[in-house]
Amino acid sequence: MDILKITGGAPLKGSIRAAGAKNAMTKLLVASLLSDKRCRFYNVPNIGDVEVTVSLCQEIGMDVQWDREARTMEVITKELKTSYVPQRFSGSNRIPILMIGALLGRTDQDIIVPTTGGCSIGQRPVDFHIQALEQLGAVIEYRGMKREGAYFAHAHNGLKGTIITLPYPSVGATENTILAGVTARGTTVIKNAAIEPEIIELILFLQKLGAIIAIDVDRTIRIHGTRRFYEVEHTVIPDRIEAASWGMAAIATKGRVFVEGAQHVNMLTFLNKLREVGGGFDIKGNGIEFFYDGPLQGGLHLETDVHPGFMTDWQQPFVVLLTQASGTSVVHETVYENRFGYTETLREMGADITLFRQCLGGKQCRFASQSFCHSAIIKGSTSLIGKEIRIPDLRAGFAYVMAALIASETSSISGLEFLERGYEDLVNKLELLGADAELIKKKEESGQPVLAKLKASQNLLEPILIRVSEKG
Repeated sequence: MDILKITGGAPLKGSIRAAGAKNAMTKLLVASLLSDKRCRFYNVPNIGDVEVTVSLCQEIGMDVQWDREARTMEVITKELKTSYVPQRFSGSNRIPILMIGALLGRTDQDIIVPTTGGCSIGQRPVDFHIQALEQLGAVIEYRGMKREGAYFAHAHNGLKGTIITLPYPSVGATENTILAGVTARGTTVIKNAAIEPEIIELILFLQKLGAIIAIDVDRTIRIHGTRRFYEVEHTVIPDRIEAASWGMAAIATKGRVFVEGAQHVNMLTFLNKLREVGGGFDIKGNGIEFFYDGPLQGGLHLETDVHPGFMTDWQQPFVVLLTQASGTSVVHETVYENRFGYTETLREMGADITLFRQCLGGKQCRFASQSFCHSAIIKGSTSLIGKEIRIPDLRAGFAYVMAALIASETSSISGLEFLERGYEDLVNKLELLGADAELIKKKEESGQPVLAKLKASQNLLEPILIRVSEKG
């Protein structure tokens, strides 16, 4: 496997460009399956999750022309070759489950999709998805298949709009319900819906495609069903997670980095917290410049939440930033119950982080009175030392890169396929910003498909996850 060696101590300085948003582009590809019209995308990120989603959509029947250098992609699905998503896509990412919502209005055949996947950061139950789709008229059944299971779904009598109230504003459940609602007869109303910028991006694309869709007050999305579609041109929004990641890395290394494309409107909550700890930033017309503005001050209380709250995917690198801030800070994770697993490696590098099962926040969350360590106290500032690191998931991966950039001595980071899922051209961007970073490639894995590398990584992690589970 490839190894990234980073010797810390060099401040990041320079300019990079934020890629298109992973969590937008992958969903837009699935949404394009609703119609047989041509869709052209701009600012397409060249990352692993897009590769996997393209492979999945091609399996269904999509024709894809992807110019990676120009960051453009043209897709069209004139007809479905199959409504069966093979088991090899099981666990690759969270996209397969969205195929149900997209295909229910496109085929009368049974839709078969493997179990959901993605990073090992906590349970991602699909019961919210299933309940909403069943309210629209879908028939969905889970069946065990060989080593893993799959969902069988159909809507032989068609989908009919109704009022759906989600128990939690889940991004995935909202997306799945929207996709199904576009072709349902009548009006579909989704209450307590997620309203993340990537959801708005999906809604804007679907309106171009032909959907009659609106956002009402109080997290309500209203859709009037349609079967008339149009060709679409769409530019993908910049990735707000990548932009924030580079911003935090710049400040943590006492540097200055301009992130072209970073959008102020989608990073408001993050920027407030950044300013609270003393991080510097300057909003430009075409991006945001992040810079070290003197010693960082802790004493921060932070709770992750659904949008417009502090994004859970910003949490891991922000915790690394807090290790460099003087004083004690508290972070309460309310979205995923197992998102602090990465902190053990940070402690081995010298960070002072203590985990708690209690809700250390202003509100109780879904994990209150349970056994999950979902709150953390971080004491800073602390010096970090380099070590050998194995990346367990995407966002922890960038947190480890940040820690390595701060640390004395050299760190060796493996599991880079997780980083490739969401960070475009990471090593080159590190070099552009002056980091002391070197990628050591292993010949035996050259040319290995991203999907195969992700599956191999999950197979390596599976025994560890089982052992942790058995300990309770």
